[in-house]
Amino acid sequence: MWLNLAIIALLLFIVVNLFRALFTMLRSEPGTVRMSSFLGKRVFLSALVMLLILVALATGVLTPNPRPY
Repeated sequence: MWLNLAIIALLLFIVVNLFRALFTMLRSEPGTVRMSSFLGKRVFLSALVMLLILVALATGVLTPNPRPY
């Protein structure tokens, strides 16, 4: 249960960083926070989510759905 909540929270934070990068790009004021920092955080968090899912599947914490047929 805690792993599912952690993955959902990370996915929400990824979306938040995506929109923060969008608003930074639209403003494009010099001297502000760079858009690449938000996109870099997004890529790092995406890799972290994938790693968490793979580790959880390998340890048996998450079980995949059985075949549909």
